[in-house]
Amino acid sequence: MKLLDGKKCAESLVADIARKVAGYEESGLRKPHMTVILVGEHAPSESYVKSKIKSCEKAGFEGTLLRFPDTIREAELLEKIAEINADQTTDGLIVQLPLPRHINQQHIINAIAPEKDIDGFHPTNFGRMTLGQKAFRPATAYGICKLLQFYEIPVWGKHCVVIGRSNIVGKPISIMLSNDFDIGNATVTLTHIETPRELLLDETRRADIVIVAVGIPGFVTEDMVKEGVVVIDVGINRLEDGKIVGDVDFENVQKKCSWITPVPGGVGRMTVAALMINTLMAYQNNFDLV
Repeated sequence: MKLLDGKKCAESLVADIARKVAGYEESGLRKPHMTVILVGEHAPSESYVKSKIKSCEKAGFEGTLLRFPDTIREAELLEKIAEINADQTTDGLIVQLPLPRHINQQHIINAIAPEKDIDGFHPTNFGRMTLGQKAFRPATAYGICKLLQFYEIPVWGKHCVVIGRSNIVGKPISIMLSNDFDIGNATVTLTHIETPRELLLDETRRADIVIVAVGIPGFVTEDMVKEGVVVIDVGINRLEDGKIVGDVDFENVQKKCSWITPVPGGVGRMTVAALMINTLMAYQNNFDLV
């Protein structure tokens, strides 16, 4: 068993971005600029945002964090997004999710200008991604692709089973790995927690690659996978004792794996790295550098 070290991969990708940014600055261009909006006080969101701003520094970006109370009205938040959309010095915009219940999350996602939507959630970007066109790809799913690519994990023609159908992870990664992208051309089965147990087992036991994102600690067990499987664990769950674990029973499943992601230290770091890649692309688009 070998670990798919997201920290190592992310650091390599960010260092490469920093070298490119240094070159752009030497030619007289400004730094790429990412703006993150955080609404309310949500501990996991605080951690994610801190990681994003820190990575901006490492990549040579300007990183701006805008904080708003959880009492902010949806209309006020939409006004702020419109203001940032019009700001030519901001390349990428993220509104950290989740949002308070009184704010319609889809309204907020749709309000972000597609050319600044580095999360890749806007319908325009999601649609282009689905069609195989150039677009900002949803960051977590894109990060998984980059991790597989970094470790040269064969994907072409392999059987991949995705457990979880969220718009953030499950749906986009199933599309990316089945499309003819720089990494893809897999045969992909998309399942979820409502998939009948017998059917789920039939699929996962034949899979060359299993990707799970359901938010249930230890959901994937040793009896669900075959020898030599590659397992990507997207789950981040905090147990009562404070321990952070994934959606995979790591201790037992890893015995059968050729490669597996640790939690923490796996996909989470790749999500942030993918955001840096998307921000650089937005910046390059603005200056016609690609």
